[in-house]
Amino acid sequence: MPLIIIAIGVVLLLILMIGFKINGFIALVLVAALVGIAEGMTPLKTIASIQSGIGNTLGGLALILGFGAMLGRLISDTGAAQRIASTLIHRFGRNNIQWALLITGLIVGLAMFYEVGFVLLLPLVFTIVASAGLPLLYVGVPMVAALSVTHCFLPPHPGPTAIATIFNANLGTTLLYGLIIAIPTVIIAGPLFSKLLKKYEKEPPKGLFNPHVFAEEEMPGFGVSLLSAIIPVILMASAAICEMLLPKGNTVRLLFEFIGHPAVALFIAIVLAIFTLGLRNGRNIESVMAIASDSIGAIAMIMFIIAGGGAFKQVLVDSGVGNYIAMLMKGSSLSPLLMCWTVAALLRVALGSATVAAITTAGIVLPLIAITHVDPALMVLAVGAGSVIASHVNDPGFWLFKGYFNLSVVETLKVWTVMETLISILGLIGVLMLNSVIHV
Repeated sequence: MPLIIIAIGVVLLLILMIGFKINGFIALVLVAALVGIAEGMTPLKTIASIQSGIGNTLGGLALILGFGAMLGRLISDTGAAQRIASTLIHRFGRNNIQWALLITGLIVGLAMFYEVGFVLLLPLVFTIVASAGLPLLYVGVPMVAALSVTHCFLPPHPGPTAIATIFNANLGTTLLYGLIIAIPTVIIAGPLFSKLLKKYEKEPPKGLFNPHVFAEEEMPGFGVSLLSAIIPVILMASAAICEMLLPKGNTVRLLFEFIGHPAVALFIAIVLAIFTLGLRNGRNIESVMAIASDSIGAIAMIMFIIAGGGAFKQVLVDSGVGNYIAMLMKGSSLSPLLMCWTVAALLRVALGSATVAAITTAGIVLPLIAITHVDPALMVLAVGAGSVIASHVNDPGFWLFKGYFNLSVVETLKVWTVMETLISILGLIGVLMLNSVIHV
């Protein structure tokens, strides 16, 4: 019976979000309350569980999401992202333009949400297409694939960071595992896949953009731009390596565990960016702080949707459903990683939102970690991979890609949907292979 109630709750979530277009946060909180009461909790206990879930989720994520949004906006609005892209494109040359955009997508994608990175970098793609005479999909798909891969696998991007918080997974370990999986995935889904798309090539849409293109003197230098974008990754990866190689209590390990904490690493990057991208680049402190302040409004609803997923998760835990699922899994031969991926994939196809699919899945499969002793970091990556599969007409990203690449709906299904599915399946394969190596 508990699983039937969960299934009804998920179906209700789909109906509310897809059929009635209810906001994701409202839908998640409502379904969490109904599931809690249906599972035997009192209304007051259900409310307390929802509040606890929201508080615990945002308590671990608010600093990371807030600092991440500020850093992404500083990189974008000071011209640092344009500097990174233009320098890489210049140094790689026309023949290797795909690799330059792939690297740009990975760097920029770490610090900002997918849609923001997409809209930010597409004008550069159009400029390259016009100036170098190269096909649009050939140039753009590697960059788009890189942005999508960061959304699946690489903290401090909000998606994997949110799942890692729910699973209590080490973010540094998740990042290292994610990089191992992300590199071959993005190469296959980006430059290699784009070579198969010649018959879908179109001219860039006219009149869609009026972006601000920074003049040379307006942009910060390449070195400080790149450092500001990747210093959180450097610090987090260093902390994970120290944890693997150095004994507990070692001074160096303790130092890097502190500065490599995602919130601390992002804060260090923000302080660096304020001076190197802002004040040293001719901006006053008021304008820099205005950029930082404006960034929070852009992520407010995303934070609440993640919090709603945390509320749903907590209701499942407090109502005893988690223990019930754990008992069912005892002795099961089904891989928990494959189960995570499958649940996330089904919710993604039904809901459209990768974030909602991932957060909902995390709440459902959380008990598997304790009962199966699977690596939480690999669980994060399995859920992330499943959450991007088969993007179609119920996903805003589908229409974003269609419009900016001037494709028909059928062509978008053959390009965008296939690319996202490729990333998802390659991610699953990478997770299963990594799991077999780690547990030899």
